[in-house]
Amino acid sequence: MEIKGVITALVTPFSNGKVDYGKIRELVRLQIAAKVDGILPMGTTGESPTLSADEHLKVIETVIDEAKNRCLILAGTGANSTTEAIELTIEAKRMGAHATLQVTPYYNKPTQEGLYRHFSAVADEAGLPIVLYNIPGRCSVPIAIDTVARLSKNPLIVGIKEAAGSVERVSEVLEVCKISVMCGDDVLTIPMMSVGANGIISVASNLIPAELKAMVDAYAAGRSAEALAIHNKYFRLLKDLFLETNPIPIKAALAMKGLIKEEYRLPICPMSDKNRNILMDTMKKAGLL
Repeated sequence: MEIKGVITALVTPFSNGKVDYGKIRELVRLQIAAKVDGILPMGTTGESPTLSADEHLKVIETVIDEAKNRCLILAGTGANSTTEAIELTIEAKRMGAHATLQVTPYYNKPTQEGLYRHFSAVADEAGLPIVLYNIPGRCSVPIAIDTVARLSKNPLIVGIKEAAGSVERVSEVLEVCKISVMCGDDVLTIPMMSVGANGIISVASNLIPAELKAMVDAYAAGRSAEALAIHNKYFRLLKDLFLETNPIPIKAALAMKGLIKEEYRLPICPMSDKNRNILMDTMKKAGLL
């Protein structure tokens, strides 16, 4: 399995405190219409830490059902408990997910050997392809290059999402193993692709899926000037969608477009008036409002 292109890390819309499953279906249809390569339910952008286990699985099931195998479904089933990650992954496999995203266990700060055993256990016991998720800014512990190399020998570990803000990491990973590297920072998509990344697992594509798909496809096809023009047009938007902790700005932006209610679950809360005005101005300049 090759992980590539644009995979949208889908937001989880709420209505009066409850997950809005009907709105999830609407968002999936928008993504399919934009011809994204994949959808990731229950990643960081989906506020996975604040959903119950039942809600978590129902969101994944809803996305799979609505997508109807028209794109890759990369289900977020990671956890800081290996047992929980295995159980969630087994359920996602049963529902029909094509692969899962496995975040580095957070808070308990495992050693590199612990990370190797954790990811290996999830892959081997659940039997579903895995994309590793390296995001030390949220999880404290990075997946060391040597650990990625060891894990890549497992045929079920097929990719890694690099969200550490380092283009250099892409080259370091590809120097030691063959694995699909996906950018995890929208603004670094082209820089990372220039050194070998296969695409982006994107927050911004919730808002501009067709545009990011066009950018990634153009760069992959060697039309770098075309890709750069799209990057330059949306550069400030890609930056300002991270003015505050993800997914606060992207949900605010989607609400400004009338696509969802602007609703979060604590400890995530609405963005400040100052940043909201900055984001709104950026969206107007990009022709989105």
